Amino acid sequence: MMQPAGLIIGVVLGSMFATGSEPSASAFPSRRQELTPQGRESLQLGEIPFKIVYETYRPTDGKQNWELYTIKADGSEMTNLTNTPDVDEMYPHVSPDGTKICFVVDEGRGRQRVRHVYYMNADGTGRVHVAAHARQPCWCFDSKSIAYCNDEYKRYSTREYATSGVTLYHLEGSWSRPHRNAELHHLYALCWGPYGKWFLGVVHGGMGFSDTILAFEAFGTGVFDLERYQVKGCRPDLNADGTRMVWGETDWNLCTAEIDLTGAEPVVTNVREIVRCRRISKVYHVDFSPDGKYIVFSYGPVFGGQQVGGKAKGWDLCIGDLDGRWVQITTDGLHNKEPDWMPIPKIKP
Repeated sequence: MMQPAGLIIGVVLGSMFATGSEPSASAFPSRRQELTPQGRESLQLGEIPFKIVYETYRPTDGKQNWELYTIKADGSEMTNLTNTPDVDEMYPHVSPDGTKICFVVDEGRGRQRVRHVYYMNADGTGRVHVAAHARQPCWCFDSKSIAYCNDEYKRYSTREYATSGVTLYHLEGSWSRPHRNAELHHLYALCWGPYGKWFLGVVHGGMGFSDTILAFEAFGTGVFDLERYQVKGCRPDLNADGTRMVWGETDWNLCTAEIDLTGAEPVVTNVREIVRCRRISKVYHVDFSPDGKYIVFSYGPVFGGQQVGGKAKGWDLCIGDLDGRWVQITTDGLHNKEPDWMPIPKIKP
């Protein structure tokens, strides 16, 4: 397959803040309208061949802190990947080949606290430091590079949009360079599309935009507002082949649509709602399974903090399909959020 222009160098490199208005169900009709999780029997969870990695705030060696846990889709085999009571790990994202996880780490206390980007092996070993004063990392399609946002200020902040600039980091050789577009500002929730041509992300009060989902070129300066296609909200994610996207339109519903990233400009069609909850709760942090059949997302009380490092007592993880069925797979309410799917390694006979 021919690689797109700009991928010659090593193939790669060289809340939503709610408006307060609930979407119209008739505008984005779902096939089902379930406002609360259904019974687990609604989905064949045991047949889903993927695990989930997520952030959770719970006791570790007698201390309360953020850790990265994994869990099977049926809610079994909950495992602490990090086990570091003195630092906080959050925002995990699994490489497309399933071998590594990038994440952020908050180190230090008070005014000395700094957010860093790291990556490690999928089993929690081999931690590698990528950058300090960095956040919101995501993987390139070839699992060889990471993109992340730079902190807007050296002073620590939990605001995800406190960013200025994007950096591209290549694992082999540990070298990096700034994104070609120096105007990228107040971006968060980056998602790097297949073939490396496009990013999706959210902007809040930057680059001449208020709050919207953008597509911007990975190796150019083009920026496109997807609101022209009725894509409104935050935290977009793409399926493995980049033909479908999912996102949160408000705090109370999730939408999906078809997307074409092969042309000079992205095109989005067939927008529809797939999950809706009551307004006493929130649904957030949605992610496509590697086979594109399922989504995983956070669900909990409306007062929960959706930002990275924001405590969200009562929040749990849910799995849904694209027909509107969704079920809850964790029940302890220990600030379970920012889930990301990961393949279960096959055991050789």
